[in-house]
Amino acid sequence: MKTHLNFATTDMAKSVAFYSTLLDTEPVKLLADYALFVTDRPGLELALDLSERVTAARDAHYGVCVDEVEEVERAISRLERANLVSSVERDETCCYANQTKVWTIDPDGRRWEVYTVHEDTLERNGSLGSCCTSDASPSCCVA
Repeated sequence: MKTHLNFATTDMAKSVAFYSTLLDTEPVKLLADYALFVTDRPGLELALDLSERVTAARDAHYGVCVDEVEEVERAISRLERANLVSSVERDETCCYANQTKVWTIDPDGRRWEVYTVHEDTLERNGSLGSCCTSDASPSCCVA
């Protein structure tokens, strides 16, 4: 089973470069007005459609949950090389879990995290205050 997402984009080249870096793969289909990424880890089909305008949801964010902290560290390195890191959190409590994650923003303003959960907690947010919302501190989630 794969999850399918379809996003509009105003700049196909920038979005293809961003998602190639984020997902660590190239699109399986690439046309002037359409791109399709297919991955097994995570099980995802991501389609990009060229559009004149995009309205990214202010309070929404997307994530790739990985099994090991080493996978997050690889994502941090990959995103840093492309100057795409918004923030990095290591061993922080957010949404009732202790996590390590990296945040990034796609060319149309969608917030993405690559993260792993170390353990569940009884606390919603640690020292970060509000977490994973548009009004969260920059050290937690990107605004």
